[in-house]
Amino acid sequence: MRIAEIIGTVTLSRIHPSLAGGTFRVAVPLSEVELAGGTLSIREELVLYDQLGSGLGSRIALSESREAAAPFFPERKPVDAFNAAIIDHLHLEEE
Repeated sequence: MRIAEIIGTVTLSRIHPSLAGGTFRVAVPLSEVELAGGTLSIREELVLYDQLGSGLGSRIALSESREAAAPFFPERKPVDAFNAAIIDHLHLEEE
């Protein structure tokens, strides 16, 4: 699981029936430096499925690959990335 920031929304003209009720968001995974307040570097964006209602600028916990489809079992949803949580507050400590 990684932490990411929502930077956009995907608009679809048609959607698979099993995905009704959710939206697709564009997110960028954040590095440890970025989480500590550093500037955003150029990173590859990804599209994820969101049923929690995140908005632009939200920080989320991102689940990918096989784990992204696990919360929907036994119903199967064709997703590769999923918003598992919206992060309200993040506290980092130096070791």
